[in-house]
Order: sequence, then C-alpha cells, then structure tokens
Amino acid sequence: MKPRALLQILVLLLFALPNAKGASDGPNRTGDDLFTKANTEFAAGNFKAAIADYQTVVDSGERSANLFYDLGNAYFRHGDFGRAILNYDRALRLDRHHPEADANLRIANDQAHSLELAPSALEKYLNFGTANFFAIVAAIFFWLAIIWLILRRGRVLWALAGIFLAAICGFAAFTLENGTRGQGLAIVIAENAEARVATVDSARSVLALPPGSEVVILEERGDWNYAALPNDQRGWIAANAVERVRL
Repeated sequence: MKPRALLQILVLLLFALPNAKGASDGPNRTGDDLFTKANTEFAAGNFKAAIADYQTVVDSGERSANLFYDLGNAYFRHGDFGRAILNYDRALRLDRHHPEADANLRIANDQAHSLELAPSALEKYLNFGTANFFAIVAAIFFWLAIIWLILRRGRVLWALAGIFLAAICGFAAFTLENGTRGQGLAIVIAENAEARVATVDSARSVLALPPGSEVVILEERGDWNYAALPNDQRGWIAANAVERVRL
C-alpha cells in the first residue's frame, strides 16, 4: 500500500471521529449579554447575583473553561469553597492547561482543607493524556489494522501490532475513565458532610468530608451515593451533599 494512500485514509478517519474537545471557547451570542451582566455584577462585588447569571449561562448549555473559571471565582468570593472547587475542576476538565483555574483550585483547597483522592500509579503514568485522547488513538490503530488486513491479506504482522496497540490504548482509556479523574469524580458541596457505613443519618461515620473534598461515586441508591473516599475506604454519602464534576 502506498504511503500517500495510507495518509489519505488516516486523514479521513480523523475527520470521521467525534470532536473530543466537547466545548466552545466561550459563551455564544445567545449568552453574551447575560455573561457580560455577570461580569459586571462580579466587578461590583455582587457575587450572589453573578453566580445566578453565570449559572443561567451554564444551564442554557454553554460549556467553556473560562465560564466555569469565572463561576468558580464568584463562588470563592461568596465563601462557598465546595462549589468553587467544583467549578475550577470543571474548567480544568475542559482545559487541563488553564493556569489560573489550576492556581485558584490550589488556593481554594488550602482554604477549605479539603481531602483529595490519590491517583493510582498507573493513572500517574498515563497523566500525559486523557481518556478521550487514548480512545481516539485506539480507534485509529484499530481501523488502520483493519484496513491493512483488507489491503495486505498476506501480511498480518503489522495488523496484529496495530490491534495490540489499540488494545493498550483502550485499556488506558478505560483506566482513566474509571479512575480518580473519571466519570465518577464528584466534589463535596455541603457543609459538615459525612460518609457513613449505611444509608441512614444515624449510621456510624466513616470519614468527615470538608467542602471541596473529592470522592468517586460507585453506586447511586435513592438519596444516597456509595463512594470511594480519600482515605482509601468506602462509604455512603447523602446525594445532595456531592455533585459530579462531569455534567
């Protein structure tokens, strides 16, 4: 198979894949006026009004790192560290190299004395990419292997290598998606939250969770969530005490 033909196929595959970014760089025109109003309220020190306006923009479907960063700042100035940390995390989910969100997240964590989850050794090793990144790379390797098998039926070694690399990247995507930064990551937003051994308020406490603490939701049952905790234990937390980072 000619290199030029293989390159053309690869380009077609890339355009066929879904957009991994999943967010615009800022509010669109429908939210511009409200976003500007929120900025004005924030500058005037009306943080509660700014929060309401920013949240309305979010509820309209807007998703951008700067929007969540601004909302996090409004919550921080309002004294709600749990929701400030939640929105800084959401900003970093959309732009992991957002320096202001990263710096303010560290400050908010220090102020709230929140508890953070410790990533596994494998998660640390894979930290250079995201679950979406590894999923896309896995798809590229897989389809290139299939195309190679179709066009070069007698030469399976490269196809097997492609499938092997696709499997490794798929495993990496699965690990990150189900790890401490994956789909189950949630932030404690309530004051005086407790993880308990059972789904009743009178059950023994496993761990006190300051606002902004991280947990991974493993199961949802009515008004309670079963979660992995920062102390490597597990417990039940009131559902209204936490909110998932991923919307």
